[in-house]
Amino acid sequence: MAKRIFKQDEFKETGFGNRVIESNQRMMNKDGKSNVRRTGLLYYSISNVYHLLISIKWWKFLSIIFFSYFLLNLFFTSLYFIGDLSHLNGMMYTTPLEKFMEVFYFSAQSLTTVGYGRLNPSGYFFSTLASIEAFVGLLSFAIATGLLYGRFSRPVANILFSNIGVIAPYQGITAFMIRLANMNKSELINLEATLLLAYIQDIEGKVTRKFVPLKLELTRINLLTMTWTLVHPIDEESPMLYWTKEEFQNNQVEFLVLIQAYEETFAQTVHSRSSYKFEEIVFGAKFDPITKPGENGSVIVELNRINDHILTGLGPEATDAN
Repeated sequence: MAKRIFKQDEFKETGFGNRVIESNQRMMNKDGKSNVRRTGLLYYSISNVYHLLISIKWWKFLSIIFFSYFLLNLFFTSLYFIGDLSHLNGMMYTTPLEKFMEVFYFSAQSLTTVGYGRLNPSGYFFSTLASIEAFVGLLSFAIATGLLYGRFSRPVANILFSNIGVIAPYQGITAFMIRLANMNKSELINLEATLLLAYIQDIEGKVTRKFVPLKLELTRINLLTMTWTLVHPIDEESPMLYWTKEEFQNNQVEFLVLIQAYEETFAQTVHSRSSYKFEEIVFGAKFDPITKPGENGSVIVELNRINDHILTGLGPEATDAN
């Protein structure tokens, strides 16, 4: 456990709490989402469902839309089979499967209000059911359109973080570094970075989690055009001064990175987060440059090499990449 008295002020509360729930607990996932699961609710509110559909991955969202459309058509198809199908004019089939598909495709035409014309309802039951389905279809597509717009219009920082942090040589001492870059073509302006160290401390037999803000070489930059390496010098003001590799591991460290920037396309402030556990730190290494000259005086940034690093043998017990 840490033996030094830290010169930097500790955060009393960051939102994660000071209680240690389990050994080597991770508070923030690599994608920036809190590693917290909420249970005990009987049902989700509408706002929670909206937030879920806005924030989930695209393939999950499209799968939900497709299966909802399919199940809705299947539901109305089963309702049509309750009535006398002779009131569904223009049907052509020879097998039960073709009969089912004819009704299913009529349901799809009614739901989307396409109405090609060959199939048409007659009688009160089929006409009423087709009218209700058309109304449900209008509402459903309005909701789907709103969700699509919400997903496309939601400003996202889209910052690429290195998968690893390094303990690298720095001006005669060492420093903890991570690297990040902008994946969008639009510019990120006035970026501000915050780096926190979370660690475990045993005080008179009581194990608690402490949070310390780490001093950075630069906390703000004007533009993120290429890459930005966040540098925390491990000097006299650093809580990690004289720490060995074993102390990093025993203290169950986690580095929390918070980025705030202004996105020019959406003209809004955006945020991005990530974290680094002990297993994701390479000791005695430095990042390899990933920029090179391009055509017409441009600069090429090889984002696929953002994790590339060189072992230096300096720092607390150099080790290979994890």
